[in-house]
Parts: sequence; structure tokens; C-alpha cells
Amino acid sequence: MKPLVLIPTYNTGRILPQTVQAVLAQWHDVWVVVDGSLDGSADLLRPLEAAYPGLKVIRREKNAGKGEAVLHGVKLAEKAGFTHVLTIDADGQHPAEQIPAYLELMKAHPEAALMGRPVFGPEAPQLRVQGRKISNAWANLETLGWGIPDSLFGMRLYPIAALLRAFRGTLWARRFDYDTEIAVRLAWQGVPMVEVPTPVRYLSREEGGVSQFRYVRDNSLLTWMHFRLLLGFFWRFPFLLLRRKPSSSSPS
Repeated sequence: MKPLVLIPTYNTGRILPQTVQAVLAQWHDVWVVVDGSLDGSADLLRPLEAAYPGLKVIRREKNAGKGEAVLHGVKLAEKAGFTHVLTIDADGQHPAEQIPAYLELMKAHPEAALMGRPVFGPEAPQLRVQGRKISNAWANLETLGWGIPDSLFGMRLYPIAALLRAFRGTLWARRFDYDTEIAVRLAWQGVPMVEVPTPVRYLSREEGGVSQFRYVRDNSLLTWMHFRLLLGFFWRFPFLLLRRKPSSSSPS
């Protein structure tokens, strides 16, 4: 097994090099996909590129969305011989110190998707915390309760082969809809899922916190996505009933 940490980013600002350096302190093979950023944040990574041989920064000219950035990076990673990819957001919300725990679990569950379940702090916006419950409920319906711990949380470790199959099953999942749709399509494949409780922190503006989430735009995208997935669910319903759910567990 050969894992890679992949960080998609768009206009993340000064928090980006802090996130990347924290990740490099935990794992040596780290790729950053800069998805058409216009804020100069990619240039802040040049000192780290020179200092860390395992760091690769992939600069894309135009912004195409988080899912497209992940797909681009994963295709290149497969060609480079990597077998698993751990995705982590660039905005500092995901704890880099959790990376070793994910990599250890990968050894025990190489066939599984290790799905982060967010453990929120008191600073987490309640609109976001409560709103994701709706997406989680739809995702569980669309998979007959396969066991997606959280449909929107971006810190996950995937077997690359399974992830690419999921991407090949749709022309969508290229923007904010990526995390949820890919989770559902992995479940449709029968990929086992292991829940990994993971602290998440919402940084203030003073700390460099930034969010690309737009309430109306992104919730509209998620609504359209779930409509499409429900159509796919009804088509697959007989096959899903016959599918045997594998045993999965959370780390103790």
C-alpha cells in the first residue's frame, strides 16, 4: 500500500501554507491541487516546495471545483503508483495530527473507505451543523443505510481504484456536490465504510479562516444532486436489497 495526502484548494489565503506544513509534519507524500486560485496563495507554497521533496503543487489555470480538483490529483496519483488517497481540506478545519490514525486504520482495512465523522467544537455554526443532518438523512436513504458516517465531511481515506470507479459513474460530483455523491456511489459499489471520529475546528477570520460555502448556491446544488441520486436509487433498488452489507467499525 502506498498512501498519498491530497489537499484541494481554492483562494484559501494565508492559512494554506500553515495547513500544508502541518500535514507535512505527519506524512511525507503530500500533493496540493491549486484549483485556479486568484489570491496568490499558491505562491506562498514555494518555500515549502523547495524544502520538502515529497510535496508536489499542481497548479490549475481555471477553477473547476473541489471534485474536479480531487479527480485530477487522483488520476495523477494512480499513474504515480499510489494506492490510497487521504483527502484533507486546505482551510485548517481538519486536524493534521489525525493523519497517522487514518493511515494505521488503512493497514487494517485496505479495502474500505475511512470516513471522517466530524466532532464539532462550540464555535461551529449551528446552521451548518444542523443543516448537514438533512444531507446525511438523504444519503442514508439513497444507500439503504449502508453506513455513511457523514456525507459532507471532507477528511477521508479512499482506495484509489474504488474512488475512480465512483467518479466514472457520474458526470457530476465535480464541485461542492463531490463529497456526498462520491460517498453514495461508493456505497452503491459495496465499498465498506469505517467511521473515524475526527475533531473539526472553524477558524475565525483573525486566524485566517475562510469558507467558499455559499448558502443558496451550494444548497441548490445539493438539492439537485439528491434528486439525481434518488432516481439512481430507484433504478438500483432491487440490486441494493440483494447486496450484503460488510461489517464495519469505528476505532475504539
